[in-house]
Amino acid sequence: MDAVFGRPVARARNRVAVPRQIRYRTPAVVALAMALAVAGVLALASGAIPVSLVDLFGNAANELHRAVLLEIRAPRVLLAGCVGAALALSGAALQGLFRNPLADPGLIGVSSGAALGASVMIVLGGGMAIASVLAPYIVPLAAIAGALLVTWFLYLFSTRYGQFSIVTIVLVGIATNALAGVGIGVLQYLSDDAGLRTLTFWMMGSFGRATWPTTTPAVFLMLAAAVPILIVARSLDLLQLGEAEAWYMGVDVRRLKRGVVLSSAAAVGAGVALVGIVGFVGLVVPHLVRLAIGAGHRHLLPGAALLGATLTILADTLARTAASPAEIPVSLVTSALGAPFFLWLIARERPR
Repeated sequence: MDAVFGRPVARARNRVAVPRQIRYRTPAVVALAMALAVAGVLALASGAIPVSLVDLFGNAANELHRAVLLEIRAPRVLLAGCVGAALALSGAALQGLFRNPLADPGLIGVSSGAALGASVMIVLGGGMAIASVLAPYIVPLAAIAGALLVTWFLYLFSTRYGQFSIVTIVLVGIATNALAGVGIGVLQYLSDDAGLRTLTFWMMGSFGRATWPTTTPAVFLMLAAAVPILIVARSLDLLQLGEAEAWYMGVDVRRLKRGVVLSSAAAVGAGVALVGIVGFVGLVVPHLVRLAIGAGHRHLLPGAALLGATLTILADTLARTAASPAEIPVSLVTSALGAPFFLWLIARERPR
């Protein structure tokens, strides 16, 4: 009996091929980490003033090169990496939470809320008596306040009227985006030429305002918001089976929704507060990682964070070197790279 039924079964099991994405998950994450390190070194060395890292570490660099690297480029590269990681990580988590490949951090209205808060301060802040000590922080603080206000409204409205359901979150996010767009449009209409230029450039995204005093708090906030997302990877995997099935398998679905949405809002709000809106990173990067290593969130979330940081650092490097000494808004670069990929993805998934 065993000779008849046992061995064929064993041979059949031996023929089962492990999908390529599963076999290469860990090496792919390691490769992404190495790519991030290479991108960081390239970004630090590139710019209007080339800086040799070998000379720097060998104490052969002059004071100008040392100041450019440590005071200008280092905080900028760190901020670009953290913002890219936050956007991609939040996008991957929200796509898993909503079970919708088109979900991204902008869907819940946090980016628009932060943009509205910053716009109010850019246009109307000139008439306020602001202490010189607070002047560098006033626009980021206003953007964070806008992001927190939208998050609080989203949470309050959804829990009171929709039991924090996915549909309610999406609909409230759409309405919030529309209202924020109206507010920004009114502020653009009221602003003078200088304010309109500043507002428009801020909306396009730029890492040029990165300094150590402003970057450090934002980095800590983004890291603190990323931890709760990373630890719910298994719960997000179980959620793909359906909310009822996930609940029967021990997942507190309501707590999961609340934690992912609030953590994503905090991470994205902290980044948008300093750099403005950076498009397509939260939408496209999770798809790239999913194509490479599969949909398991245990590897997808850190992989998305690493690739998001890498691509954002490279996009910022291109933005500040392509037309040096001028600087291209980074969102134009990310959108120019992301939109063609999204069209390719649509063509790839077309019915055969």
